[in-house]
Amino acid sequence: MTLLGDYWHGCEEHIPSAALVRLLADFDISTVGARAALSRLARRGLLESSRVGRNTYYGLTGQAAEALQDSAVRVLSFGQAGTGWDGRWVVAAFSLPEEQRDIRHAVRNRLRWLGFAPLYDGMWVSPRQEAEAVIRMFAELGVPNATVLTAVEATGVVETAGTGGMSAMAVAVGPRRPIEAWDLTELRARYEDFIRTHTLLLGRIRAADVDPAEALVARTAVLDAWRRFPGLDPDLPLKLLPPQWPRVRAHAVFAEVYDELAPFAVDRVRQVIFSVAPDLAGLVRHHTVGRPGAGWPTPVPAHGHPAVTR
Repeated sequence: MTLLGDYWHGCEEHIPSAALVRLLADFDISTVGARAALSRLARRGLLESSRVGRNTYYGLTGQAAEALQDSAVRVLSFGQAGTGWDGRWVVAAFSLPEEQRDIRHAVRNRLRWLGFAPLYDGMWVSPRQEAEAVIRMFAELGVPNATVLTAVEATGVVETAGTGGMSAMAVAVGPRRPIEAWDLTELRARYEDFIRTHTLLLGRIRAADVDPAEALVARTAVLDAWRRFPGLDPDLPLKLLPPQWPRVRAHAVFAEVYDELAPFAVDRVRQVIFSVAPDLAGLVRHHTVGRPGAGWPTPVPAHGHPAVTR
C-alpha cells in the first residue's frame, strides 16, 4: 500500500503483479509472501485486480486511494513550525461495557489518529479542533454514551462549551493538566532517536552515494518511522512544551531524507515497471514534503529507461 500510495497515486492504470512482486523483493519479501499480501489486500477491498491473458494486474480502489491521499497530506505536513493555538482543548468522554471491547478498541485507535490522548480512563483530550470529526466517529461506531466538548483550562477545572448541539458544562479534571495526557519524556526520546538514526544517512544522500534500490527501501523506512508521530503527538502547542523541543528538527531531517531520496527511489520503481510493462514506466510519480498529497510524474528521457535526475 505504501508503494502504491507513494509512487502510483492518481493513476487509474493497474500495475502488473509481476512488477509489484519484484519491487517487494527489494524489501526481502519472497515471491510467495508478496503474492499472498496482494491477494489479502484485494480481499480487504484495498486493491482491485484485473487480468490480461494470464497476467494479473493490481491498482488501488477509490476508497483506498482517497484514504492514502488524506494520510499523505497529514503525515507529510506534520511537524513543521507550529501555528498559533487559542488555548482551547477538545474533550471526548465515552463509556462502553466490557462486551463491546472491540468497539472500545476501535474508538481508542480512531481517537489517537485524531490527535487525542487519555487524560483519565474514558476521558480523552486534544488541542486540535477535531470535535466534529469525533462526533462523526462516535456516530459511525454506534457509541451512545459519549460527550464531546470544547474547553479552556482553568485552575482545577476545564471550563467547557458544548459542541455539535451538546450542552455546555464544566468538567473537573482533578490534579492532572491536559498536557499530562502525553508522556513528554518518552516523546522527546523518540524524536531524538529519529534524528540520530536518520542523520547518519544524510551524508551519503548529499554525496549521491545511494543506489536506486537502497533509496527505495530507505525512503519507505523513513516514511514508516515518521508516520508514527502524528498518533503520538498531535502537533502539541509549543507554548505547552519544554524548551528546545525536537519536533521541528526531526521534521527537517525527515523532509531532507524523504525529498532527496525521491529521484533515486522513483528511478528504481521505473526500472522495475519498465522491465515488465515499458508503457507504464512513465506514469510513476512521487510526493514531496513541500507538496503533500499532490503526487506528480517526473519526466522520462525520450529513450525510455529513466535515469536519476536531481
